[in-house]
Parts: sequence; structure tokens; C-alpha cells
Amino acid sequence: MSPLSSGLLGDLDPTSDRAVFRQIADQLREAIDRGRFREGDKLPSEADLVDHYGVSRMTVRNSFSILQGEGLVHAEHGKGVFVRPRPPVRRLASDRFARRHREQGKSAFIVEADAAGSHPQVDSLEVKEEKASQDISTRLGSVRRVLARRRRYLLDGRPVEFATSYLPLDIARGTQIAEPNPGPGGIYARLEELGHRLDHFEEEIRARMPSPAEVKTLRLASGVPVIHLIRTAFDTEGRAVEVCDTVMAADAYVLSYQLPAT
Repeated sequence: MSPLSSGLLGDLDPTSDRAVFRQIADQLREAIDRGRFREGDKLPSEADLVDHYGVSRMTVRNSFSILQGEGLVHAEHGKGVFVRPRPPVRRLASDRFARRHREQGKSAFIVEADAAGSHPQVDSLEVKEEKASQDISTRLGSVRRVLARRRRYLLDGRPVEFATSYLPLDIARGTQIAEPNPGPGGIYARLEELGHRLDHFEEEIRARMPSPAEVKTLRLASGVPVIHLIRTAFDTEGRAVEVCDTVMAADAYVLSYQLPAT
């Protein structure tokens, strides 16, 4: 008797026009959605599914490929296929840049990592002056050159995002912002110390599939998209003082917003 005959998964519908491998994927997806398989759980093996459904191994592999493409599962060589963990970090837009965090010497990433109970790290740090792209120049008010700060963020050793901040040279050159470690509270704390009290931020967000370089940098599994976010920070005089171009692993974050009703 199949080890799956206890009702964990159903049977195939021979009268359906839906391909068999898609039916199997549908049943596995439903089992995940209903919590029969939880985060980190191993799915039934190819052999178990072949026995349960009476299909070929290739059919089962095609079913797994669908779920991997949807980002629901990931395969570990020699171990099996596992349910992918849900995003661990809640990125609360209305709170992450609150001044109180900077005054406590914490950047937004550290605040979110603390809330998730994770250990934050930053690596692959690069700070240099460079020519601004047309888009960055326009966003910063037609500047020609910028200070660029590139870094990758990790939670518990796993890369979850990488970002580049672009700042006008007349603000950043020769300041602690140009140092590898900008100090407690990050570059926003330093901007305010320089007299650029932050007033508001504008963000543009889109989801897309990653480039090969992004897959490598973030160590993304097959089927995992990225969130591409571009944020512009404005001071109380209305000047754009920073543009941050960020690419995040979509399976690592929940983006949370609070919107007014009027």
C-alpha cells in the first residue's frame, strides 16, 4: 500500500483534460496551502509519488518543476524537495525610517532584523565617486557626479538584498558618509547631522525575475523573483539628498504599508 494512501494526497482524475503532471502539482500545492506540508517539510519522494499515482518519474519531476517555478518549494541535491520558508522579514514602510531608530543608532535593516529575530550583516561594501547615470542624475536634480555606496545585506548568513545609495558630492564628499562605516544610524543619521533634516521618501516598486548576476549575488533558488525598489530621500527644503536602488529576494520579505483613508 502506498504510504500516501491515508488521504494526504488525492487521486488523479482520468476524465480531466488537465495534464497528469499538472494535476499532481495542483494536489501538492493544495496540501501546502492547507498546511499538510509546512515550511521546511520534505515533500513525498519521487518513488512515493510514482507508487501513489502510478505514473513515471519524469511525470513527478515535471510536477516538482512547476512548484519550484512558483517558488513554493526548493530541491536539495541528494536530500529531496522541501517546502520553502515564508518571508521572515516584515518591512513596515511607515516605521522603518522613523527618526527614533536613527537616534537609537539603528539603521532600518537592523531594526527589521531585530524584529525578525535574525542576525544582520553587511558585506561586499564598495564606496566610490562616479559619474551619475541619466536616471540618477535626474532624480537628484541634474547632478553630474555622485558618491556611490554599494553593499549586500545578509540575515543569518543568507544574502537577502543588495543596494546602492547615490548621494550628491557636495553633500557627501569628505564626510563620514564617504567612509566604509558611516557610524550609528547609518547615512540618514549623518545627513541630518549635516543639516539635511529628512522630510519624506518616495519609493517605486516592481517585481520581476532576476538577472543571472542577481541570482548569483543573492543565491536565489529557481523560480524566486526579486523586488526592485528605488527610493528617493528628500530634506525639509525639498532637495533630493539620496537615491537608493535596492534589489531584494522576494522570498525574504513581506512589504507592509499603512495608508490613510482620506
